[in-house]
Amino acid sequence: MATLLDFRRRIRSVKNTQQITRAMKFVAAARLRRAQEAALAARPYARELARMLRSIMSRIDEPQHPLLADRPEQRISFAPGKARKFRPSPSARKAVTR
Repeated sequence: MATLLDFRRRIRSVKNTQQITRAMKFVAAARLRRAQEAALAARPYARELARMLRSIMSRIDEPQHPLLADRPEQRISFAPGKARKFRPSPSARKAVTR
């Protein structure tokens, strides 16, 4: 059977856990508020950038860029790589060169 000391320890443990959880909620709320403020602060820049791009596109005679034109596929290359080093592993290098 649990003693009075065990109950007090358990109550203290639960209170400490609640305090940590509350602190984590405050930190999360502060981060969210900071992210929202940054997003709101970026809106004027995004609007001005969109306005500037519309203005530029309206002044261009042919808005289609040559690199965006539809062309027949001639050769497709695929280079799998390791995520940490950004270069192909030896086995992937063999698969690409075949």
